[in-house]
Amino acid sequence: MSKKRMIIVGVGGMGEAWMNTLAASTDADYAALVDVSAPTLARQSARYGVPESVCFTELEQALRIPADGLINVTPPQFHEEVCCAAMRAGLPVLTEKPLSDTLPAAQRMVACAHETEQLLMVAQNYRYQPFVRTMHDLVASGLYGKPGQAQIAFYKGPHFGGFREEMPYPLIIDMSIHHFDMLRYILEAEPVAVSGRSWNPSWSWFDGDASCQLVFECSNGLSVLYHGSWCSTGDETSWSGDWRIECEGGVIASEQDIVTQGATGQPMRLAATAPMPLRAQAYLLDEFVRALRGETVPATTGNDNLKSLTMVFKAVEAVQTGTRVTF
Repeated sequence: MSKKRMIIVGVGGMGEAWMNTLAASTDADYAALVDVSAPTLARQSARYGVPESVCFTELEQALRIPADGLINVTPPQFHEEVCCAAMRAGLPVLTEKPLSDTLPAAQRMVACAHETEQLLMVAQNYRYQPFVRTMHDLVASGLYGKPGQAQIAFYKGPHFGGFREEMPYPLIIDMSIHHFDMLRYILEAEPVAVSGRSWNPSWSWFDGDASCQLVFECSNGLSVLYHGSWCSTGDETSWSGDWRIECEGGVIASEQDIVTQGATGQPMRLAATAPMPLRAQAYLLDEFVRALRGETVPATTGNDNLKSLTMVFKAVEAVQTGTRVTF
């Protein structure tokens, strides 16, 4: 079966992960590279053996190259422009999260996908990890009954530089989308309200509030406490955070992406890990390619991802206003 040829837009930074993923793939290859930085293009062209003739600083030029799909790894404020241009040119799109930097822009992107009848898939790669699948399957099995409350703790201290350190709510807008999407997937729950607050400790290197505490109320009666920080000191959680899901008859938890489980009154024990031959970007690329071949419908379509992105902007509204915000 022939490889699907991809245009990658944004090949520095996070784009490096996608360059590596395509290099290792047996199902996809490079059609063209796009980046606003000519030196970055030249470096990646040489490193990955992509001809300079298909490396461009303008998207319009790349869209003239025969391709099967486009992978968008630009900053969120450019997602609408890049994705809609590609879909209007007849290309399905796999875009990095968040879907966009504003909810109206994300809604326009989903509308564009509908109008052009092109696939718009979002790279919510945190769903595609063995421990996440393990927790989802344990909750769905009903082994301990229905979940009634859950806590998510996330503590990291990354120094990114660039646009993330200039965002008004960097953790909520750029990172928490992963945890919120995991919440919806693992717990099979849809939030109906959120409340909370955000702040910046005195040592923070972010311009905007990099710490928050939120409470999500879900349609099935489940309450979820989320506490996170991007300017933590000392020991850190994994990037996926530490989870504790309390059910009617027991607990499902994870720490450093290791899942444990236990019935009420019984000691916690290691859970059997769900098998996942592919994960993260490799899983996403495989699902995107299979969707292009008509073999599957991706779980993280733009339409589905709007629900996770809505959580982000409702959370921002809640911390800005100090009120309980409904969905």
